[in-house]
Amino acid sequence: MQNPDFKSSSIVSLSLPELTGKLKDGSLQPDTVLYAFMEKALELNKNLNCSTEIIMESVAQLKDISAQKKGLLYGVPISIKDNIGYEGHDTSCGVVSKLDQPALMDSVMVTVLKKQGAIPFIKTNIPQGLLNYDCGNPIYGQTLNPNNLQKTPGGSSGGEAALIGGGGSILGIGTDIGGSIRIPASFCGICGFKPTAKRLSLQGMSSCVRGQKSVLSSTGPMGRDVESLALCMRALLCQDMFSMDPTVPPIPFNQEVYESSEPLRIGYYENDGYHQPSPSMARAFRETKDLLERAGHTLVPFQPLRVYHTLHELAIRGVFSDRGRTFLSHLKAGPIDPCLCSQPTVLGTPGFIKKLISVVLKPFYPRISASIGGLLGVGSVAELWKLHENIEQYIQEVTAEWRRLNVDVLLCPMLGPAYNFLYCGKLNSPLSYTGLYNLLNFPAGVVTVSSVTEEDEAQLSHYKGAYGDVWDKEFVKAVKGGVGLPVSVQCVSLPWQDEMCLRFMREVEQLTAKNKLAKKH
Repeated sequence: MQNPDFKSSSIVSLSLPELTGKLKDGSLQPDTVLYAFMEKALELNKNLNCSTEIIMESVAQLKDISAQKKGLLYGVPISIKDNIGYEGHDTSCGVVSKLDQPALMDSVMVTVLKKQGAIPFIKTNIPQGLLNYDCGNPIYGQTLNPNNLQKTPGGSSGGEAALIGGGGSILGIGTDIGGSIRIPASFCGICGFKPTAKRLSLQGMSSCVRGQKSVLSSTGPMGRDVESLALCMRALLCQDMFSMDPTVPPIPFNQEVYESSEPLRIGYYENDGYHQPSPSMARAFRETKDLLERAGHTLVPFQPLRVYHTLHELAIRGVFSDRGRTFLSHLKAGPIDPCLCSQPTVLGTPGFIKKLISVVLKPFYPRISASIGGLLGVGSVAELWKLHENIEQYIQEVTAEWRRLNVDVLLCPMLGPAYNFLYCGKLNSPLSYTGLYNLLNFPAGVVTVSSVTEEDEAQLSHYKGAYGDVWDKEFVKAVKGGVGLPVSVQCVSLPWQDEMCLRFMREVEQLTAKNKLAKKH
């Protein structure tokens, strides 16, 4: 050990800018830092079950690490989600069918991280098949929330969020196709960012719906603060990435936009009309909106367009345009995890029975009926083309609305607090807050701003929901018992304006911190 005077507990509590500073000036050595995080991660894993494996090659990486001294992430240990390719390791997606097929080479993201001096040291847990916002599978079991072991960390990047939230990693990489970076970040009280799809390389990442092009997956950073996410984006958006994956547009990180302090025009909505936010979600949103207004930003009401139709007919029908066949084919080889609830059963039900169920439910539960209708997918290539055309049209409509209101960014509620176990698989409706921005391919990130109060908890007894259906009743049960859990807001910008989104997130984070300080005094 090169730094005997540094306690490993004090190393793992440093912020990322502090840590990179100490590694750069040599007051901390990479080996000391790596072992400190390994120790902390292993200790956390005993309680949280957040890791799928330790990457032992990280120790060998230390030998040549000095060659990367100029890298922006020199000596920083990094955690990566299970589906991110690392040579010699499985990308299981939590399904038995993908076991024992170790990656033949590193994914582009891992290669670039290494070139920037980062040390990927651990892979983290996911839900079976990744199309779920819980975090359990029959191979590695269920991950728990670091703030409360009776709650789920969310998913699908749940192992990442639990590990970072518990202090066992300082920076991680997740993926997001419906909220899979943002939901666990919110449930675990950290920051997460879903960039514009294609801004970062997806080469070498594994999926159970490969070839689905209606709703795009995105890979992005997760960390303890917004500055960590920005530093990670800055490190990744380099010539190495652009030359290794020429399908990534060669746009370096725009530091000027990120650091700007011009007042913003901020669109906002407290309720999307499809799923009523929980009391703590709504309160955290209102408090943040007030802080932004007091800081001199202009707030403009913005109503998301046609959410009901868009979710069922574009998003669900898009992701399951093959009627879920590809996804189900990956689940065949092994047992089904309890966290998936009825998802595989509903998907596996023959089309004509789905149609029948949808018709029968329509008068009583229109939202659930329409959701099952969406799972019928498309019947022909021509229908799929039409679906893609409708998605393009929707993106243009929403963009026109942004232009009409002349807003820079959007402030939205963020799903929370963390659920009790076995509810994620039963509840599609709350995904309206995150899934919309995968369909639109708008960058979106999450900042923790508050925690659930006794008052929020008491207000759950008055929660009616948007439809008063089974989903609304189940949602109350899902979020019950959440006092003290973190609550977040979501920040959104237009495609390729990733730096603007991060800049807005930083503003929210700083105003929240200032307000907490003011309250203390």
